[in-house]
Amino acid sequence: MTQLIQAITLGLLIGGVYALMASGLTLIFGVMNIINVAQGAFLILMAMVTWWLWRETGIDPILASVITTPLMFVFGWVIFRLLVSRVSGSSASMSILLTFGFAMVIEGVLNITAGNKFKSATPSYFEESFRVGSISLPKAQVFGFLAAMIVLSALYFVLTRTWTGRAIRAATQNPSGAALVGVGATSTAALAFAIGSATTGVGGSILSVLYPFFPASHYDWISRLLGIVVLGGMGSLPGALIGAGVLGLAETLTATYGSLSWSTLVFYVVIMVVLLIRPQGLFGAKLREDAT
Repeated sequence: MTQLIQAITLGLLIGGVYALMASGLTLIFGVMNIINVAQGAFLILMAMVTWWLWRETGIDPILASVITTPLMFVFGWVIFRLLVSRVSGSSASMSILLTFGFAMVIEGVLNITAGNKFKSATPSYFEESFRVGSISLPKAQVFGFLAAMIVLSALYFVLTRTWTGRAIRAATQNPSGAALVGVGATSTAALAFAIGSATTGVGGSILSVLYPFFPASHYDWISRLLGIVVLGGMGSLPGALIGAGVLGLAETLTATYGSLSWSTLVFYVVIMVVLLIRPQGLFGAKLREDAT
């Protein structure tokens, strides 16, 4: 029983981090109907920046998110204005090709500047744990989970309690109606893309501690994030939370009672079963053509 509780606890801790990483991707899709394939590359870019800051200054990698998050907000805004806005309203394939190409550019730059080698930030508490009875909670995962929950709570507050959030939600739910009351589509999309990109600031900082990474790691991460978003329902933040929890639990339970190499396979099997029953995902809205 202790082993099961330990596995579930660790799965939920990791799931919280995955939820943060997937939230930006699903927000961008919900507002703009754009699948940002470069989101994984954004994560690795910020993980690399965090690793460099930790190595050069000794700053705690997770606390470095106070630097990387606003940095990615500005970066996301600029990228939208210069690149993404040019394909906004075009077919989905155009946005996928554009963001995939940009991910390749990021990978190439990181290969040249940082080298194609695994890196990981290891703060002083990296191998330490909290003890709660017979349960051991790694400090790095606990701190990463807490940072993720703070950012997710802030994102929820912005989306539900501010005029900016109401504008974003209006653009998501009824773009034409939002335009009638003065909500600009371009400015709202730019803001949503910037916020979605900003989540990779803290997400990348946490990633740098919990997982070894190198420039091409973004392939693995974008596949995980897309799996989470598809499982929960494209554009659904609550769905991203549930999908992330499923992935976290699948990884830890499979690693505990089977083999870690099977954990990702189990997650995608769950996705396949769910989509056979609910093609729109757990919390995705059913489109008119889905119902006919």
